[in-house]
Amino acid sequence: MPFLSSRHALLALICLVNIATGSVPSASAVGDGRDILRNIVTNCVDLHETDYCTRCFLPRIDSPCAHGRFCKDTTEIWRETTDYVAIRDIKMCGCDSEFVHGLAIPRASVTGIEDPRRPDSIWKFAWDVARTHIGNEDVIALAVNPPSLRSQDQLHIHIVRLLPDARVRFTEARSMHLPSLIGIWSAAAGIASRAGLTDYGVLVTKNPEGDFLIVIEEKSPEKLFTRWDCHRSDGSQSDHDLAQP
Repeated sequence: MPFLSSRHALLALICLVNIATGSVPSASAVGDGRDILRNIVTNCVDLHETDYCTRCFLPRIDSPCAHGRFCKDTTEIWRETTDYVAIRDIKMCGCDSEFVHGLAIPRASVTGIEDPRRPDSIWKFAWDVARTHIGNEDVIALAVNPPSLRSQDQLHIHIVRLLPDARVRFTEARSMHLPSLIGIWSAAAGIASRAGLTDYGVLVTKNPEGDFLIVIEEKSPEKLFTRWDCHRSDGSQSDHDLAQP
C-alpha cells in the first residue's frame, strides 16, 4: 500500500491547514503529490532549516508549527542518520498502540526499486528500526511495492508485521535465502529475472533458522503478506485522529 491512499485529498487538506496557520508551502514544495516523501526527507527533518514551517508542509511533531494539527498532518521521526530517515506512516494515526507501520527512506533522491542508485544498506537500517518498534524478529516484515503500485516516487521500505499465514503462502520459486541483509536488491533482481518479471515488489523477513528470506511478488507484497492497516472494524474515529501523537 502506498504512503497515501488519497494523496490529492490530503494535499487539499494540507493546503487549508497551512493557509489557516499562515504557513503556505510553495508550489514546488507541494508538487503533484508523488513527492510528499521527498519533501519530508528534504524539508521536514532538520528543525533548524530556515523557514522550516513554510518549507515543510508535514512538520515534525516536536516542531512549533505542528501544534494543534491532526496526526495525519504531522511527521513523527523514529530514527535519522546522514543517509536515512525512518518515520511513522500516517496509517498509524487512529490505531491502537500494538499496530506498527513505519517507513525507511533514503535522504538522497532515489525513485524506487527500479532506480540503480537504490542503496543496499537501507535494509539493515530498516531492520534495526523494526527491531526497536516491533521487537519480535519472527514477525518483522520489510516491504517495497512494485513501481506500478506506488503513489510516491521516493524509495521507501514499509516496516510492518508479517501476517500469521504469510509464510505458507510464499511461492518457493519466487524466494531465496540469504545469510544477511547484504545483497538484497541484486538477489531480488535475480529472482525476478528467472520468473520473467520486470515490475515487482520485494519482501524481506527472517527465518527461524536465523537467515533472511527474500520474496518477490508482482502484486503488492505489503498488502498480500503484512498487517499494513489496523482495520478498525467499527468505523469509529479514534482520539488519535484528532490530535498529534
